[in-house]
Amino acid sequence: MNKILKLVAFLLVLLFAACKNKSSLENNGIPQTLIIGNIQTENFQEIKNIREKIREYLQKKLGMPVEMISSTDYNGIIEGLKSNKLHVANLPPFAYVIATRNMKLIPMVTLGSNGKPSTYHSVIMVNAKSNIYTMDDVKKNAKKLSFCFVEPASASGHLVPRGYLNTIGINPETDFKQTIFAGNHAASVLSIKAGKIDVGCTTEVAFNIMIRAKMLEPNDIRVIWRSEPIVNDPIVAVDGLNKDLVKRIQKAYLDMSKDEPVLLNTYVRLFTKDTAKRSYMIAQDSMYNSLRKIASGIKSLKAN
Repeated sequence: MNKILKLVAFLLVLLFAACKNKSSLENNGIPQTLIIGNIQTENFQEIKNIREKIREYLQKKLGMPVEMISSTDYNGIIEGLKSNKLHVANLPPFAYVIATRNMKLIPMVTLGSNGKPSTYHSVIMVNAKSNIYTMDDVKKNAKKLSFCFVEPASASGHLVPRGYLNTIGINPETDFKQTIFAGNHAASVLSIKAGKIDVGCTTEVAFNIMIRAKMLEPNDIRVIWRSEPIVNDPIVAVDGLNKDLVKRIQKAYLDMSKDEPVLLNTYVRLFTKDTAKRSYMIAQDSMYNSLRKIASGIKSLKAN
């Protein structure tokens, strides 16, 4: 797994290097091509197709070339922002928290409904045939159980469940028979489905996507813990990007619900069964302070 991640990171470096000229920010902070990064830990063509349509919408709305880059590597996207090879990114919440420890990012928008940001949940799961039914069962049998997180910079797949395990007296490094990082949400779920790992975590969003993709049946997995709500991903801009351009990008996302309501609704429905109407709303850095608090309370946390 480490070799694969290193190869992915190397390929991202080459990709970002190829983008250097068109991504360079001149004195006015306006690139030749606006490059947007997305974390996509699952290789689903349906998501790629919708994001291509969003790219076309943004390109038309902004009147400039727009390129979308998707990566499985959280840290690769963060490094792309640091080096200005990426100008905008859709960052998972904990990846945003990690990135803003060492750089300034401008949170522009996040998905919301009725003026409140959309949220999702982390879950801890077992195979539906498992004899583990509660977190008390997990705690009592931890030494016999294997456990998988998703990715170090994932909120739902690492930070939040790790924080919860700590609160009930479980140290993932020492109390389980084995603890691993699966690499992405789909891999975590599939390892539980296949019986290769006893207990794992993910986000409920992954279930919806995988069921749509015929990779999972609703009764394959049993959820034994569900987190408090986690605020949805922010779409952020690098600090060096032209401020007027940042405002135009923000407005383009805010206008999507009236300009391209079907496109936005189709995109949202990939991730949730909730029927609430979503639109982009202005994001605030303070929305992610609860995750910062969790991270600061975990002494063993190594997220970057």
